[in-house]
Amino acid sequence: MNVNLEYYKIFYHVAQCQSITGAAGELCISQPAVSQALKQLEQSLGAKLFMRTAKGVTLTNEGQTLFSYVKNGYEQIQLGEQKLQEMLDMKRGEIRIGASDMTLQFYLLPYLRKYHHLYPDIKVTVTNAPTPQTIEHLRAGRIDFGIVSQPFPEEAHLRILPVREIQDVFVAGAKFWNYKKQMLRYEELMKMPIICLESDTSTRTYVDTFLAENGVRLEPEFELATSDIIVQFVLQNLGIGCVVQDFAQRYIDTDELFVLQFDKQIPKRQICVVNDERLPLSVAAGKLMELLK
Repeated sequence: MNVNLEYYKIFYHVAQCQSITGAAGELCISQPAVSQALKQLEQSLGAKLFMRTAKGVTLTNEGQTLFSYVKNGYEQIQLGEQKLQEMLDMKRGEIRIGASDMTLQFYLLPYLRKYHHLYPDIKVTVTNAPTPQTIEHLRAGRIDFGIVSQPFPEEAHLRILPVREIQDVFVAGAKFWNYKKQMLRYEELMKMPIICLESDTSTRTYVDTFLAENGVRLEPEFELATSDIIVQFVLQNLGIGCVVQDFAQRYIDTDELFVLQFDKQIPKRQICVVNDERLPLSVAAGKLMELLK
């Protein structure tokens, strides 16, 4: 049976209003158009759906049975349209972001603050993980986009937007003050107590690759989970820390720490916004992407 769904919409409104005239007014169509639609529906179904009364129309037994199902379905459609419109109007929705400690702290947070101010009804979920795990979350569709740091595999379907430069450095405290004004070679790091991130991070991979190209392989005394903790270890003079400079900048500015100088600088790299172009962004995620751009 192939019945025009518009007929059910008209049927619903007539049953609710108990009036063809009233339904025509609600639907902004003519009264004859309503009557014709009901006639077509009754012919298609082979059943009388309404009886005329002095005040309008009332449902027959068959009409009441049909209405009990049409009412639920039509009102669910209306509810769905309402929820969709709320999403389009940024009154509801959710975005899922992947970010590392570094990209969250030194890039994303101000944008999240602005986004929350503009769209307070949108739920924001941030999955905190190193870049390799964030890329994996993106591949699996668990996040809408990631804020990651190079290096990472630049696959064909990834849309990559570089947004901020970062600089990897080695920092030290008072115990190593004799190195402050020296121009060092990276080979000398192999004789120093080094504090690094764990090996499953983009920062560790990037620095290790650069050092290997210069004939240096480090054996760290400490491998820690976060750069903030590395900085705290360095402040306690437990070794020389390898971090993105932003993490140590406040202590560099107060001369509690200093950056070791080498004959060759580690090349700067980028924080990037990455999404999978095969997966469409939600309206809410698209609005945040506009801010990031």
